[in-house]
Amino acid sequence: MVTKCLLILLAIFLSCVYVSGFPKKVIIAGLFDEDEGFQTMFESSVRVINKERHENEELSNVFLGPEAIQVETDLFEISLKVCELVKTGIVGIFGPQKKVTAEYVQSICDTMEVPHISVRQDSSESFQSRGLSLNFYPHVSSLSQIYYQLVIDLKWKNFAILYENTDSLIRMRLLLKRSDPHGNSAFMYHLGDGPNYRTLINCIAWHRILCRQAMQEIKTSDIENIIIDCSSDILNDVLKQAQQVGILSEKHKVIVTSLDLQTLDLEPYQYSGVNFTGLRLIDPEDPIVSQTFNKHKNEWGLDDPSQLQVEPALMYDAVQLFARAFKQLKDAIKGDVKELPCDGSVRWEHGLSLSNFMRSTETQGLTGLVKFDRDGFRSNIQLDIVHLTENGLKKIGVWNSTNGKNIDWLPDTKKSDVELNLQNRTFIVLISLTAPYGYEKESWTTLTGNDRYEGFAVDLIDSISQISKFNYTLQVEKDYGSYNNRTKKWSGMLGKIINDEADFAITDLTITEERQKAVDFTNPFMNLGISILYRKAGKQSPSLFSFLSPFSNEVWSYLIGVYIIVSLLFFVMGRLCPAEWNNPYPCIEEPEELDNQFTFKNAFWFAIGAIMQQGSEIAPIGISTRMMASLWWFFCLIMVSSYTANLAAFLTVETPVQAFDNVEELAKQKHIKYGAKDGGATLKFFEHSDHSTYKDMFEFMKANKDDVLPKENDIGVNKVKTENYAFLMESSSIEYITERECKVAKVGGLLDEKGYGIAMKKDSPHRPKFNAALLKLSESGGIADLQKKWWKEKRGGGKCKDDGGSNSAEELGVAHVGGVFLVLTVGVALSCIYTIFELLWDVAQTSIQENVPFKEELINELKFIIKFSGSKSTRRRNGASSKSEENSTRGCTPPYGFIPTVITTSPTDDK
Repeated sequence: MVTKCLLILLAIFLSCVYVSGFPKKVIIAGLFDEDEGFQTMFESSVRVINKERHENEELSNVFLGPEAIQVETDLFEISLKVCELVKTGIVGIFGPQKKVTAEYVQSICDTMEVPHISVRQDSSESFQSRGLSLNFYPHVSSLSQIYYQLVIDLKWKNFAILYENTDSLIRMRLLLKRSDPHGNSAFMYHLGDGPNYRTLINCIAWHRILCRQAMQEIKTSDIENIIIDCSSDILNDVLKQAQQVGILSEKHKVIVTSLDLQTLDLEPYQYSGVNFTGLRLIDPEDPIVSQTFNKHKNEWGLDDPSQLQVEPALMYDAVQLFARAFKQLKDAIKGDVKELPCDGSVRWEHGLSLSNFMRSTETQGLTGLVKFDRDGFRSNIQLDIVHLTENGLKKIGVWNSTNGKNIDWLPDTKKSDVELNLQNRTFIVLISLTAPYGYEKESWTTLTGNDRYEGFAVDLIDSISQISKFNYTLQVEKDYGSYNNRTKKWSGMLGKIINDEADFAITDLTITEERQKAVDFTNPFMNLGISILYRKAGKQSPSLFSFLSPFSNEVWSYLIGVYIIVSLLFFVMGRLCPAEWNNPYPCIEEPEELDNQFTFKNAFWFAIGAIMQQGSEIAPIGISTRMMASLWWFFCLIMVSSYTANLAAFLTVETPVQAFDNVEELAKQKHIKYGAKDGGATLKFFEHSDHSTYKDMFEFMKANKDDVLPKENDIGVNKVKTENYAFLMESSSIEYITERECKVAKVGGLLDEKGYGIAMKKDSPHRPKFNAALLKLSESGGIADLQKKWWKEKRGGGKCKDDGGSNSAEELGVAHVGGVFLVLTVGVALSCIYTIFELLWDVAQTSIQENVPFKEELINELKFIIKFSGSKSTRRRNGASSKSEENSTRGCTPPYGFIPTVITTSPTDDK
């Protein structure tokens, strides 16, 4: 019964979770329904990852197995192949390219929560990354913006659009809205199904669109501006037929929307005089593109990086990003790959996590920076604006989706150098005394001029001036600038720039759509977003049963199960093994009965003694039982050693516990108040947001305005430190504060994306020079060094650095080991209760057998126990007891009905 009590105690405190690790090699599948270029890129990218996994830290321990499958358009056939793939256990599916089949595969992947990666151009207006799908092709909203911006910058009022299908109309939607009765007209021409795209056909009528027919009419009309939007498959034929018709001449200006324009042979149009503008996503002169191309030149069968097509290149980048995201997943959790039957309800529990890691990972690839925003769209897309010259395509500008309202046109070499020269000129630069962008210097002497100020913005403009060789005078301006609807004028910094009272403004000035209508901004010198400032996470109080933490719940369950099974095996094997049957009376050579030490209770006692490292009086005799005992002792040695090794860490390490992890959790809870600076840009973000969560948060802040909307950021930070309050503010400011205020920390990611830029007058000729200087500083690490200087070093920075922990071990309190005391107390109490039960049971049996009152027998037993002397008890037998019974042979007499004769000798016998 003692053993059973121990089993009950073990069962009480067994808990945690067992997980297996990912296999060394994981399988990714590629479905290909078009040319072999996609499969080649897919397999090349996988080979590079597997080759570099021992050299590149981002790819360490990532070993991919590619499964390339050719598919047709038969959806039933595709479903069988996909189901066969997921049933074998894969971590991601790439492709196919065709819209119908891709959407069908995506639906299957979403159902089983397996990431689906697409690289095709999707013109759907709906959210492209629904479910676990991720599309690496620039989204239609980004492409629409660049087409619209090109027309605006080129000052086109009338233009014709040659389009292939309804997808083209979606990409052109912003341009279609531009058409109005006030002189802006768009003419739509459907190219038809080919192969002859010159034929006159009926076109689709459009609201406020003057609808016309075919290339012939464009030639006879006064339309000089043409947009050609079609796939790269038919683009070459369309251009040839357009030249034959005569609409690629000196008087025409053409924009080709295809991102694969550079892969075509454009020599027939180089000398036609047409003003030919196009876009490209792949920059052949980019070092990464050149290095990657040279590495795969032979297997790709290409002669030049300019021959790289966008979608196959996206396939290469997609595999690279996927591998880096999977590396982060392996580091974050100990998961496994599942075999998923299509006819079941099983899903891969890590699919969503892997998809989220892909959305938060970024890498430089063939198509530039591969990065996704919080909505899952490709962000920070950079497209080159190229112009066709007699020497081929020439880069004339750059467009970035982060700064989507402007095209960064490169300087025109035909313009006068004096016009763009910044040397020997002195500009008025506006700054604000906002930490860490601007401070007044602390000095014992009186300072004058620019020497009075320091800070990140001051150092940044100084670095730019050294690169571009100009002089500047700093002026402090508190007001960043706002538009007055009554006076129709801007105030503050922006007002001074517009009125030529200053040339530039540099501080934490956010690039917004409203501001860009009034002034120009450089490319962002800092990217940021809104985040949450809250108290630093406190340490989690130790659990009463902290000593159980070294093993997981399933391991404890397995341990007690193995203990029971092994104990039963000892009992059975002890009875089967002849060597374990012993003669209890050595003086009898041929006994009729043999004893076995491995009784049911002894078997359990022997096994528990090994686990507790205490041993027992039982020693196996037979070879089989000794072999099993040795293996059991070895198992116990490893388990106890592992438990002991982990116990110290689990008892001394206290896990920080945060009240919430993201803005959604903050919005749902009720006990923590939150707010933003009253009248600030952060509050306006919530006010104008269409997101339901952000709308609810704004309503809460508005309803509790006096309590949660401080007038200044410093007041909000102080509320975070002294109250149960979360403050929403820009991430750069949070990083600055957390370096100096050790009681607060940033919680969660960014709610939006924005950038700080240098403001200057509209259409300023100095903008390209400033952008070039900022790019140079960024590439050389200059901006990062300035951020480190003013965020982490100067003015109290670095105060809250983690010292890496104490050199001495932390003392353990009662809270850490209280569970051990509890187990001991409960165990001792149960032992006492069972002892009393045994005593009463024995007294009851004796009273029945000897026919004496139970009470009398119990009193006699208690009297004997209370004496606390003697280790032998005389029991009542047949109604009598005597001292002679103390010397009786009861309990040790052989079962043969006689007492062996004992022969003794005396010393006199020898004489």
